[in-house]
Amino acid sequence: MATSLIPLSSSFLHPLKFKTLPKPTNPNLSTTRKITTTCDSQKHTGTSSNPSSRNPNFQKRRSKSSKYGTSRRSILKKSFLQEQVTFTARVSDDPQVAIIGGGMAGLVCALNLEARGVKSTVFDTGIHGLGGRLGTRIIEPQGLVFDHAAQFFTADDSRFIQYVDGWLEKGLVREWKGVVGELEVGGSFSQFPSSSPPRYIAVNGMRCLADSLLLESRLVNVVRPCWISKLEPLNGMWHLSENGTPRGQFDVIVIAHNGKCANRLLSASGLPLVAKQMKKLDLSSIWALLAAFDDPLPTVNFEGAFVKGVESLSWMGNNSAKLGNGGTPHCWTFFSTATYGKQNKVPQENIPTVTSEKVRAGMLQGVEIALGLPEGSLPKPVYTRLQLWGAALPKNTPAVPCIFDPQGRAGICGDWLLGSNLESAALSGEALGNHIADFLQSSEANPEEFAIGLHDRPSPLTGHDIGQFPGLTSVGEKQEAEAYQLI
Repeated sequence: MATSLIPLSSSFLHPLKFKTLPKPTNPNLSTTRKITTTCDSQKHTGTSSNPSSRNPNFQKRRSKSSKYGTSRRSILKKSFLQEQVTFTARVSDDPQVAIIGGGMAGLVCALNLEARGVKSTVFDTGIHGLGGRLGTRIIEPQGLVFDHAAQFFTADDSRFIQYVDGWLEKGLVREWKGVVGELEVGGSFSQFPSSSPPRYIAVNGMRCLADSLLLESRLVNVVRPCWISKLEPLNGMWHLSENGTPRGQFDVIVIAHNGKCANRLLSASGLPLVAKQMKKLDLSSIWALLAAFDDPLPTVNFEGAFVKGVESLSWMGNNSAKLGNGGTPHCWTFFSTATYGKQNKVPQENIPTVTSEKVRAGMLQGVEIALGLPEGSLPKPVYTRLQLWGAALPKNTPAVPCIFDPQGRAGICGDWLLGSNLESAALSGEALGNHIADFLQSSEANPEEFAIGLHDRPSPLTGHDIGQFPGLTSVGEKQEAEAYQLI
């Protein structure tokens, strides 16, 4: 197996020509203004007048805003009215990169920057650890362990296989050889064939993989928990802050997360092209129900199953069996469908009690329907926890490895740029890390040659409600393909 943890080649990534937006013929119709920020100047804020002086109802309209806070629509509208920051000063002799988001994409980006001799700081909101969708909840004092986001992953691309081989060698991951398949309404279970690609899980829970990736790094600093709330270009650098508290100055910034928080952060950053691309991302909402049972679930002879035909349920997985934590209680993770998540979406920071009770009951009833159990016969769980992933998984993709604005020295990485899985996240992080290193080491080149992904249009993504699994074919699709071959 390959031992290299950091594939250095970025030959698959060809810089695209930066496209300049056409200048409007009528200056009054301009929606994007360009401003140059040099090493000794600040971002120009314009001379716009007080909104209330132009519209007497301005304050009144604001008071009628959503009770959930600033709407996504208003954030995105603001992003189109901001000025484009253009740095003209040379980058520092010892450049520093800020990576906002400590999921797989952000971590791999940091590792590839380190392999190229570039220092970085990863800012992550995680209280218990890094990981993003590599999430694991440990409930004490009972010692309950739940993977409450990514359940497992597969590897199809040779570059990602190199990473997985390195993780296997270090004992960070192992192959999940438990019975996994598809569950039809009524309890009809079909196991994936032995020819299916290997399924991998992190030892002791998915979060452990994320927390282990940077243990040997020397050029990566981690700051968590930290919510970067403002990006400000000043004196040729990006100044980051958290609710007014300075968090450092950086030559380049990387946005390695998405959803409402990323849109809000970019809405007044001076990066309209980057903000516009982020705005195009369409995300699903999925409920996760963690439940522990004293006794095994009736009729179950599998460790994980994609559920078909039940609106409130798309996946059920036995964490205790998967992770080898024998004994009781039995810890299960249940995921809803994206449709059910959309129908019952609420602010994930403040879930109403009536909604949580409704969703919990609906998902447990879905388990009964999937297993073919009589209504009310499912054992009562001894522990439950409900979580809404409001920005769960991408529903579309521009199919580019990363996004980079060389004028503003800012980029985006994440699985959504290539797909909806761990492999896509890692490859995107690798691509942006190498691209930024190339950019920093080519100071004499034309910056516009390093623009990538700023104008690509997204197309719909297909896959399971809980993501894509490269190489893993649906049992039904495989049977149809075999039948077709026999004709």
